[in-house]
Amino acid sequence: MTYGKRTLIAIDQLLNTLLGGWPDETLSSRCYRWARDGVRAWPRRVVDRLFFWQREHCKSSYESEREGRQLPPELRRTPTEVRQA
Repeated sequence: MTYGKRTLIAIDQLLNTLLGGWPDETLSSRCYRWARDGVRAWPRRVVDRLFFWQREHCKSSYESEREGRQLPPELRRTPTEVRQA
């Protein structure tokens, strides 16, 4: 992951935290969870439109969070740990 992408993710997580979200989650992931859980759907639609070049941006961000793709390699769960969870 490039320095620029890591910096953008950090800014995204800060923005999410300032808006009352979890500190280690991106705003896009939170928007996906809101839509999925029936809280509110419009934030996901807005964010997905902002990232028009990436199909289902919010869902992709949520899946990235679930898989720990933004974590350093030594902190990511192994395939065995994932199956046991």
